Amino acid sequence: MPAYVIVNVNVLDEEAGLAYAHVAQKSILSYGGRYLVAGPTPEPVEGTWDSSRLVVIEFPDMDRIREWYDSSEYRRAREIREGKVTVGMLFVEGTPPEGFSLPD
Repeated sequence: MPAYVIVNVNVLDEEAGLAYAHVAQKSILSYGGRYLVAGPTPEPVEGTWDSSRLVVIEFPDMDRIREWYDSSEYRRAREIREGKVTVGMLFVEGTPPEGFSLPD
């Protein structure tokens, strides 16, 4: 079942942000990731959203996400962004096409 990485991003240093994005993107694609959303955070419909950029990435499954996140390629990307790009990240599993089941 597909799994997703939801990322909130705030770039403090644009040059480092571009370098991080380049290395991160190569690593994501090499582990079967596919970008679904990437760009400036739109105006929230409800509540607040405390990041300037939003990224949603689809992977084939949660195991592939964990492989990617623990890879030497992505560790390098994290080193590049340290102190220059703040990231909040969630790993979530998808639901079957019929949706989730409600408790009885």
